[in-house]
Amino acid sequence: MDSMKLEDCCEILDSQRVPITGSDRTSGDYPYYGANGIQDYVDDFIFDDELVLLAEDGGNFGSKTRPIAYRVSGKCWVNNHAHVLKPKAGLDVDYLCYSLMFYDVGGMVNGATRQKLTQAAMRQMIIPKRSLDEQIEIVNIIKKVQGVIASRKEELEQLDLLIKARFVELFGDININDKNWKYEPLGELCTIVRGGSPRPIEQFLGGDVPWIKIGDATDGDSIYLNSTKEHIIQEGIKKSRLVKEGSLIFANCGVSLGFARIITFDGCIHDGWLAMEDIDERLDKVFLLQALNQMTEHFRAIAPAGTQPNLNTAIMKAYKQVIPPIELQREFINFAKQVTKSKVV
Repeated sequence: MDSMKLEDCCEILDSQRVPITGSDRTSGDYPYYGANGIQDYVDDFIFDDELVLLAEDGGNFGSKTRPIAYRVSGKCWVNNHAHVLKPKAGLDVDYLCYSLMFYDVGGMVNGATRQKLTQAAMRQMIIPKRSLDEQIEIVNIIKKVQGVIASRKEELEQLDLLIKARFVELFGDININDKNWKYEPLGELCTIVRGGSPRPIEQFLGGDVPWIKIGDATDGDSIYLNSTKEHIIQEGIKKSRLVKEGSLIFANCGVSLGFARIITFDGCIHDGWLAMEDIDERLDKVFLLQALNQMTEHFRAIAPAGTQPNLNTAIMKAYKQVIPPIELQREFINFAKQVTKSKVV
Protein backbone atom coordinates (compact mmCIF):
# COMPACT_ATOMS: atom_id res chain seq x y z
CA MET A 1 0.00 0.00 0.00
CA ASP A 2 1.28 3.45 -0.89
CA SER A 3 1.89 5.91 1.92
CA MET A 4 2.56 9.61 2.35
CA LYS A 5 4.60 11.65 4.79
CA LEU A 6 2.92 14.25 6.95
CA GLU A 7 5.21 16.95 5.61
CA ASP A 8 3.89 16.18 2.11
CA CYS A 9 0.17 15.95 2.84
CA CYS A 10 -0.23 18.58 5.58
CA GLU A 11 0.48 22.23 6.18
CA ILE A 12 2.45 22.38 9.41
CA LEU A 13 1.37 25.48 11.31
CA ASP A 14 3.58 25.13 14.38
CA SER A 15 5.15 28.54 13.81
CA GLN A 16 1.79 30.18 14.52
CA ARG A 17 1.44 28.68 18.01
CA VAL A 18 1.73 30.97 21.01
CA PRO A 19 1.98 29.64 24.59
CA ILE A 20 0.42 31.74 27.36
CA THR A 21 1.28 31.16 30.99
CA GLY A 22 -1.68 30.65 33.30
CA SER A 23 -1.15 34.00 35.02
CA ASP A 24 -1.18 35.85 31.68
CA ARG A 25 -4.36 34.30 30.29
CA THR A 26 -7.57 36.31 30.16
CA SER A 27 -10.65 34.16 30.50
CA GLY A 28 -12.92 34.04 27.46
CA ASP A 29 -14.92 31.84 25.10
CA TYR A 30 -12.16 30.33 22.95
CA PRO A 31 -10.63 26.93 23.80
CA TYR A 32 -6.93 26.94 24.64
CA TYR A 33 -5.47 23.60 23.52
CA GLY A 34 -2.41 21.68 24.66
CA ALA A 35 -0.97 18.22 24.04
CA ASN A 36 -4.01 16.27 25.19
CA GLY A 37 -6.98 18.58 24.77
CA ILE A 38 -8.49 21.75 26.20
CA GLN A 39 -6.37 23.35 28.92
CA ASP A 40 -8.36 26.54 29.42
CA TYR A 41 -10.57 29.13 27.72
CA VAL A 42 -9.16 32.49 26.62
CA ASP A 43 -10.44 35.76 25.17
CA ASP A 44 -8.77 35.53 21.75
CA PHE A 45 -7.91 33.02 19.03
CA ILE A 46 -5.09 32.39 16.56
CA PHE A 47 -6.65 29.59 14.47
CA ASP A 48 -10.04 29.31 12.79
CA ASP A 49 -9.96 26.15 10.71
CA GLU A 50 -10.44 22.37 10.57
CA LEU A 51 -7.24 21.06 12.14
CA VAL A 52 -5.61 18.06 13.75
CA LEU A 53 -3.48 18.61 16.85
CA LEU A 54 -0.73 16.05 17.46
CA ALA A 55 1.04 15.93 20.82
CA GLU A 56 4.59 17.25 20.75
CA ASP A 57 5.52 16.66 24.38
CA GLY A 58 3.58 15.39 27.36
CA GLY A 59 1.37 13.30 25.08
CA ASN A 60 -0.09 9.85 25.66
CA PHE A 61 2.74 8.21 23.74
CA GLY A 62 2.51 4.42 23.83
CA SER A 63 -1.04 4.31 25.21
CA LYS A 64 -3.55 1.96 23.60
CA THR A 65 -6.54 3.78 25.07
CA ARG A 66 -5.62 7.48 25.10
CA PRO A 67 -4.93 9.13 21.72
CA ILE A 68 -1.98 11.33 20.84
CA ALA A 69 -3.94 13.31 18.23
CA TYR A 70 -7.33 14.97 18.21
CA ARG A 71 -9.54 17.04 15.93
CA VAL A 72 -10.38 20.73 16.48
CA SER A 73 -12.72 22.98 14.57
CA GLY A 74 -13.27 26.74 14.51
CA LYS A 75 -11.73 29.54 16.54
CA CYS A 76 -9.12 28.40 19.08
CA TRP A 77 -5.70 29.01 20.61
CA VAL A 78 -2.96 26.33 20.64
CA ASN A 79 0.12 26.28 22.86
CA ASN A 80 3.51 24.87 21.92
CA HIS A 81 2.87 21.37 23.29
CA ALA A 82 0.87 20.25 20.23
CA HIS A 83 1.81 20.20 16.56
CA VAL A 84 -0.79 21.92 14.38
CA LEU A 85 -1.66 20.11 11.14
CA LYS A 86 -3.92 21.34 8.36
CA PRO A 87 -4.63 18.73 5.66
CA LYS A 88 -3.86 19.73 2.10
CA ALA A 89 -6.31 19.23 -0.76
CA GLY A 90 -7.23 15.58 -1.20
CA LEU A 91 -6.80 14.68 2.48
CA ASP A 92 -9.85 14.42 4.73
CA VAL A 93 -9.29 15.95 8.16
CA ASP A 94 -11.06 13.11 9.98
CA TYR A 95 -9.05 10.51 8.07
CA LEU A 96 -5.87 12.31 9.09
CA CYS A 97 -6.96 12.37 12.73
CA TYR A 98 -7.91 8.69 12.85
CA SER A 99 -4.62 7.78 11.18
CA LEU A 100 -2.66 9.54 13.93
CA MET A 101 -4.68 8.95 17.10
CA PHE A 102 -2.87 5.75 18.09
CA TYR A 103 0.20 6.04 15.89
CA ASP A 104 3.14 3.98 17.13
CA VAL A 105 5.81 6.60 17.75
CA GLY A 106 8.20 4.15 19.38
CA GLY A 107 11.71 5.07 18.27
CA MET A 108 10.55 8.53 17.17
CA VAL A 109 10.10 10.24 20.53
CA ASN A 110 13.00 11.21 22.76
CA GLY A 111 13.47 12.35 26.34
CA ALA A 112 13.80 10.29 29.50
CA THR A 113 11.34 11.99 31.84
CA ARG A 114 9.12 13.89 29.39
CA GLN A 115 8.98 12.33 25.94
CA LYS A 116 8.93 14.64 22.96
CA LEU A 117 7.94 14.17 19.34
CA THR A 118 10.04 16.76 17.55
CA GLN A 119 8.83 18.46 14.42
CA ALA A 120 11.61 16.81 12.44
CA ALA A 121 10.39 13.36 13.52
CA MET A 122 6.74 14.30 13.04
CA ARG A 123 7.38 15.37 9.44
CA GLN A 124 8.57 11.84 8.63
CA MET A 125 5.49 10.09 10.01
CA ILE A 126 3.59 8.26 7.30
CA ILE A 127 -0.09 7.46 6.80
CA PRO A 128 -1.75 5.21 4.20
CA LYS A 129 -2.38 6.92 0.88
CA ARG A 130 -6.01 6.55 -0.19
CA SER A 131 -8.32 8.29 -2.62
CA LEU A 132 -10.60 10.88 -1.04
CA ASP A 133 -13.62 8.61 -1.57
CA GLU A 134 -11.83 5.75 0.19
CA GLN A 135 -10.84 8.04 3.05
CA ILE A 136 -14.44 9.15 3.56
CA GLU A 137 -15.66 5.55 3.42
CA ILE A 138 -13.14 4.55 6.11
CA VAL A 139 -14.11 7.54 8.26
CA ASN A 140 -17.81 6.67 7.99
CA ILE A 141 -17.14 3.07 9.06
CA ILE A 142 -15.10 4.21 12.06
CA LYS A 143 -17.80 6.68 13.08
CA LYS A 144 -20.44 3.95 12.91
CA VAL A 145 -18.30 1.70 15.10
CA GLN A 146 -17.77 4.57 17.55
CA GLY A 147 -21.53 5.11 17.62
CA VAL A 148 -22.12 1.46 18.52
CA ILE A 149 -19.44 1.63 21.22
CA ALA A 150 -20.91 4.83 22.68
CA SER A 151 -24.39 3.32 22.71
CA ARG A 152 -23.15 0.18 24.46
CA LYS A 153 -21.18 2.26 26.96
CA GLU A 154 -24.33 4.19 27.80
CA GLU A 155 -26.22 0.93 28.30
CA LEU A 156 -23.52 -0.30 30.70
CA GLU A 157 -23.63 2.98 32.61
CA GLN A 158 -27.40 2.65 32.95
CA LEU A 159 -26.99 -0.88 34.30
CA ASP A 160 -24.49 0.41 36.87
CA LEU A 161 -26.98 3.08 37.89
CA LEU A 162 -29.64 0.39 38.24
CA ILE A 163 -27.44 -1.51 40.70
CA LYS A 164 -26.80 1.66 42.69
CA ALA A 165 -30.51 2.50 42.73
CA ARG A 166 -31.39 -0.96 44.00
CA PHE A 167 -28.76 -0.62 46.72
CA VAL A 168 -30.34 2.61 47.95
CA GLU A 169 -33.83 1.11 47.69
CA LEU A 170 -32.85 -1.81 49.94
CA PHE A 171 -30.43 -0.14 52.33
CA GLY A 172 -31.21 3.57 52.16
CA ASP A 173 -28.55 6.24 52.33
CA ILE A 174 -25.86 4.51 54.37
CA ASN A 175 -24.01 7.80 54.75
CA ILE A 176 -26.70 8.90 57.22
CA ASN A 177 -28.05 5.40 57.95
CA ASP A 178 -31.63 6.56 57.40
CA LYS A 179 -32.93 3.00 57.86
CA ASN A 180 -31.32 2.76 61.28
CA TRP A 181 -29.33 -0.40 60.64
CA LYS A 182 -27.11 -1.71 63.38
CA TYR A 183 -23.52 -0.60 62.85
CA GLU A 184 -20.06 -1.25 64.23
CA PRO A 185 -16.58 0.15 63.59
CA LEU A 186 -15.20 -1.52 60.48
CA GLY A 187 -12.06 -2.44 62.40
CA GLU A 188 -14.16 -4.70 64.62
CA LEU A 189 -15.72 -6.42 61.62
CA CYS A 190 -12.54 -7.31 59.74
CA THR A 191 -8.76 -7.07 59.84
CA ILE A 192 -7.51 -3.98 58.01
CA VAL A 193 -3.89 -3.74 56.89
CA ARG A 194 -2.02 -1.42 54.58
CA GLY A 195 0.06 -2.52 51.63
CA GLY A 196 3.75 -1.92 51.20
CA SER A 197 5.97 -1.25 48.21
CA PRO A 198 9.51 -2.66 47.98
CA ARG A 199 11.87 0.07 46.80
CA PRO A 200 13.40 0.44 44.37
CA ILE A 201 10.76 -1.84 42.86
CA GLU A 202 12.96 -2.70 39.87
CA GLN A 203 15.22 -4.73 42.17
CA PHE A 204 12.32 -6.95 43.24
CA LEU A 205 10.53 -7.63 39.95
CA GLY A 206 10.76 -10.89 38.01
CA GLY A 207 9.66 -13.45 40.58
CA ASP A 208 6.51 -15.52 40.93
CA VAL A 209 4.61 -13.55 43.61
CA PRO A 210 1.73 -11.49 42.13
CA TRP A 211 2.39 -7.76 42.59
CA ILE A 212 -0.97 -5.97 42.86
CA LYS A 213 -0.87 -2.33 41.75
CA ILE A 214 -3.78 0.07 41.39
CA GLY A 215 -3.51 -0.16 37.60
CA ASP A 216 -4.13 -3.91 37.67
CA ALA A 217 -7.62 -3.33 39.03
CA THR A 218 -8.76 -0.39 36.90
CA ASP A 219 -8.68 -2.00 33.45
CA GLY A 220 -12.15 -3.58 33.66
CA ASP A 221 -15.34 -3.27 35.65
CA SER A 222 -15.39 -6.73 37.26
CA ILE A 223 -15.38 -6.64 41.07
CA TYR A 224 -12.91 -9.54 40.99
CA LEU A 225 -9.20 -9.21 40.25
CA ASN A 226 -7.86 -12.38 38.64
CA SER A 227 -4.30 -11.52 37.63
CA THR A 228 -1.49 -8.97 37.75
CA LYS A 229 0.84 -7.61 35.11
CA GLU A 230 3.95 -7.98 37.26
CA HIS A 231 5.36 -10.36 39.87
CA ILE A 232 7.99 -9.86 42.55
CA ILE A 233 10.61 -12.15 44.04
CA GLN A 234 10.27 -13.82 47.44
CA GLU A 235 12.51 -11.22 49.10
CA GLY A 236 9.97 -8.56 48.15
CA ILE A 237 7.33 -10.11 50.42
CA LYS A 238 9.25 -8.89 53.47
CA LYS A 239 8.94 -5.30 52.25
CA SER A 240 5.32 -5.55 51.14
CA ARG A 241 2.09 -7.07 52.45
CA LEU A 242 1.05 -10.56 51.39
CA VAL A 243 -2.74 -10.93 51.40
CA LYS A 244 -4.84 -14.03 50.95
CA GLU A 245 -7.14 -15.14 48.19
CA GLY A 246 -10.60 -13.69 48.78
CA SER A 247 -9.36 -10.53 50.48
CA LEU A 248 -11.09 -7.27 49.70
CA ILE A 249 -8.63 -4.57 48.64
CA PHE A 250 -9.49 -0.88 48.80
CA ALA A 251 -7.58 2.00 47.17
CA ASN A 252 -6.79 4.45 49.93
CA CYS A 253 -5.27 7.43 48.15
CA GLY A 254 -5.20 9.63 45.08
CA VAL A 255 -7.73 9.71 42.29
CA SER A 256 -8.55 6.02 42.80
CA LEU A 257 -9.50 6.44 46.47
CA GLY A 258 -12.57 4.32 47.27
CA PHE A 259 -11.97 1.86 44.44
CA ALA A 260 -12.37 -1.75 45.64
CA ARG A 261 -11.81 -5.27 44.31
CA ILE A 262 -11.87 -8.85 45.60
CA ILE A 263 -8.71 -10.79 44.73
CA THR A 264 -8.89 -14.41 43.59
CA PHE A 265 -5.27 -15.31 44.44
CA ASP A 266 -2.62 -14.73 47.09
CA GLY A 267 -0.46 -11.71 46.32
CA CYS A 268 1.41 -8.66 47.60
CA ILE A 269 -0.32 -5.29 47.57
CA HIS A 270 1.11 -1.89 46.67
CA ASP A 271 1.11 0.77 49.41
CA GLY A 272 -1.83 2.45 47.68
CA TRP A 273 -4.08 -0.39 48.88
CA LEU A 274 -5.70 -1.33 52.16
CA ALA A 275 -6.69 -4.98 52.55
CA MET A 276 -9.68 -6.26 54.51
CA GLU A 277 -9.43 -9.87 55.64
CA ASP A 278 -11.22 -12.18 58.07
CA ILE A 279 -14.50 -10.39 57.39
CA ASP A 280 -17.24 -10.96 59.97
CA GLU A 281 -19.82 -13.53 58.84
CA ARG A 282 -22.54 -10.91 59.29
CA LEU A 283 -21.11 -9.06 56.29
CA ASP A 284 -21.00 -10.51 52.80
CA LYS A 285 -17.79 -9.24 51.22
CA VAL A 286 -19.57 -8.36 47.96
CA PHE A 287 -22.06 -6.27 49.91
CA LEU A 288 -19.19 -4.65 51.80
CA LEU A 289 -17.45 -3.81 48.54
CA GLN A 290 -20.59 -2.20 47.12
CA ALA A 291 -21.21 -0.36 50.39
CA LEU A 292 -17.69 1.08 50.39
CA ASN A 293 -18.09 2.16 46.78
CA GLN A 294 -21.25 4.03 47.76
CA MET A 295 -19.20 6.01 50.27
CA THR A 296 -16.42 7.23 47.98
CA GLU A 297 -17.32 10.92 48.30
CA HIS A 298 -17.57 10.58 52.07
CA PHE A 299 -14.12 9.02 52.25
CA ARG A 300 -12.67 11.78 50.08
CA ALA A 301 -14.22 14.38 52.36
CA ILE A 302 -12.75 12.91 55.56
CA ALA A 303 -9.30 12.12 54.16
CA PRO A 304 -6.53 14.23 55.74
CA ALA A 305 -5.69 17.34 53.73
CA GLY A 306 -2.70 17.11 51.42
CA THR A 307 -1.70 17.07 47.79
CA GLN A 308 -3.79 13.89 47.43
CA PRO A 309 -6.52 12.44 49.65
CA ASN A 310 -5.13 9.59 51.74
CA LEU A 311 -6.99 7.28 54.12
CA ASN A 312 -4.95 5.54 56.80
CA THR A 313 -5.91 2.34 58.59
CA ALA A 314 -7.02 4.24 61.71
CA ILE A 315 -9.64 6.18 59.75
CA MET A 316 -10.98 3.04 58.09
CA LYS A 317 -11.02 1.05 61.32
CA ALA A 318 -13.13 3.78 62.94
CA TYR A 319 -15.58 4.01 60.02
CA LYS A 320 -19.06 2.98 61.15
CA GLN A 321 -20.15 0.14 58.86
CA VAL A 322 -23.86 -0.65 58.70
CA ILE A 323 -24.88 -4.30 59.11
CA PRO A 324 -28.22 -5.01 57.40
CA PRO A 325 -29.68 -8.53 57.69
CA ILE A 326 -27.53 -11.00 55.77
CA GLU A 327 -30.61 -12.19 53.82
CA LEU A 328 -31.12 -8.65 52.51
CA GLN A 329 -27.45 -8.37 51.60
CA ARG A 330 -27.71 -11.59 49.59
CA GLU A 331 -30.89 -10.41 47.89
CA PHE A 332 -28.98 -7.39 46.66
CA ILE A 333 -26.00 -9.50 45.59
CA ASN A 334 -28.22 -11.82 43.55
CA PHE A 335 -29.84 -8.80 41.89
CA ALA A 336 -26.42 -7.31 41.07
CA LYS A 337 -25.28 -10.65 39.59
CA GLN A 338 -28.28 -10.79 37.27
CA VAL A 339 -27.75 -7.22 36.11
CA THR A 340 -24.04 -7.89 35.58
CA LYS A 341 -24.90 -10.87 33.38
CA SER A 342 -26.77 -8.46 31.11
CA LYS A 343 -23.50 -6.63 30.51
CA VAL A 344 -21.97 -9.57 28.67
CA VAL A 345 -24.96 -10.46 26.50
